[in-house]
Amino acid sequence: MNRFDGKTAIVTGASRGIGLGIAQRLVDEGAKVVITARKKEALDEAVETLGGPSRALAVAGRADDAEHQAETVAAAIDHFGSADLLVNNTGINPVFGPMVELDLAAARKIVEVNCLAALSWVQQVHKGWMGAHGGAVVNVSSIAGIKPAPGIGFYGSSKAMLTHITQELAVELAPGIRVNAVAPAVVKTRFAGALYEGREDEVAAAYPLKRLGVPEDIGSVVAFLLSADAAWITGQLLVVDGGLTLTGGI
Repeated sequence: MNRFDGKTAIVTGASRGIGLGIAQRLVDEGAKVVITARKKEALDEAVETLGGPSRALAVAGRADDAEHQAETVAAAIDHFGSADLLVNNTGINPVFGPMVELDLAAARKIVEVNCLAALSWVQQVHKGWMGAHGGAVVNVSSIAGIKPAPGIGFYGSSKAMLTHITQELAVELAPGIRVNAVAPAVVKTRFAGALYEGREDEVAAAYPLKRLGVPEDIGSVVAFLLSADAAWITGQLLVVDGGLTLTGGI
């Protein structure tokens, strides 16, 4: 399929893991992609994985830096001619433990990156391209934002906020821009390694589909939501969890 011929996508946090899986799927379906992350070397390797400079462009920087966001949107337009699609994939979770003991400085940083940065990216791409031309946005949330998730409770709280931001933006930006979100369970990435490494079979046993996710599982769903196949879908949170939440798991 070539659902994204002539389209340019910006994917944040895309040097590896879920972000790179999403970028790969979009490239496979005809898009040009602009990928961001903090480390230039990792981004350059990702560009080669995605097919080189004719298909992908890397812009290194912090996801919550407004100047970096504006630079990335401008680079997408200058290099590939548009900024039609946005995937807010960047997320952090630097702490683990009960919320009553949470370092509030860490909590503020989680909100900055997981929520405010996502909103700011939408503002930047709206100002730079989508406001005049339309487009589609997908925010990467988490099943931790659906129900209590002991140990990562504030991360889950930030993802619940991101889901609500998604819904608000969907109403405000319709009809020209659609905004949706996905909520993955555990996906086999470096970010989630502490949740399954050394006991993958045990963790996967709780999933009705009896395996953990891989980045491609998320990439295919994000591609659907960004595509014209989802033209009558906006403001929705699509759970991608191998059935885990059906059994009461998180």
